[in-house]
Amino acid sequence: MSLTGAAIQAAVAPASFKLADYAELTKPRVTSLILMSTLVGFYLGTAAELNFFLLLHTLLGTALVASGTAALNQFWEREPDGKMLRTRDRPLPARRMQPWKALCFGVALAVAGVLYLYVTANPLTSLLAALTLVTYLFLYTPLKKRTPLCTLVGSFPGAIPPLIGWVAARGEITVAAGILYLILFLWQFPHFLSIAWLYREDYERGGIRMLPVVEPDGKETGRQIVLYCVALLPVSLLPSLLGVTGWVYFGGALVLGIGFLHYGARAAMGRTKMQARRLLQASVIYLPLVYGLMMIDKTVP
Repeated sequence: MSLTGAAIQAAVAPASFKLADYAELTKPRVTSLILMSTLVGFYLGTAAELNFFLLLHTLLGTALVASGTAALNQFWEREPDGKMLRTRDRPLPARRMQPWKALCFGVALAVAGVLYLYVTANPLTSLLAALTLVTYLFLYTPLKKRTPLCTLVGSFPGAIPPLIGWVAARGEITVAAGILYLILFLWQFPHFLSIAWLYREDYERGGIRMLPVVEPDGKETGRQIVLYCVALLPVSLLPSLLGVTGWVYFGGALVLGIGFLHYGARAAMGRTKMQARRLLQASVIYLPLVYGLMMIDKTVP
């Protein structure tokens, strides 16, 4: 390699590394789940022909807000992140980035996203995005170090993405939109409690008071997992009863709900990391399949 080529490579490598760190601040996997939920809400909320340009604007604005929220969350939690094995290599605890840069990056993305949704969608969509940002950062995030009720509190903003999509498409919140909200709200409990059970030692190191940390025997965690899986089953069938989806969705959601409950019950009875991992895998499979059935079997509302 020539001297010039080596110099170029040396200059490009740090730049690409920094870009990767900024990308990591946005939590791409979490943001992709948020965008999937927003897409489903938009599609189901569309009463006539799908407006692709509005959909793209909605997804872009939501992505900006979600990415900014994730970056600000990592800025806030950089100290506990440094104590946990699963998060200590993030840009801030690993000291690959100065905190003020993450703060400015997060604020810029979040503000841009809220304003973008206000201009390209409608004020209510922008308000919902701003509400998600504020409640996640200033209610859920500080409560994680204080009480296991943080999971409950965090599930309220966590379930808003389908509403964002629905309101962007229709301009109002309806009963059907509320059902989409409730499905995602209930799904979050077995999903996040299984994660908390898997990483309870790590959360304890970081001072995060998730339920499996404060009650290590797992009995209450198991009860809540089963409770929310049971509640999710009938709620997931309501879109068909409201005429938003057809009976193909009804049958598929029934089978998926029973399967999800099965894994939830096994995790509650066994209370092992293996069962928690299987429940986590089931939750990751369940939601996209339910969403896919909704979109395939949508009826004109």
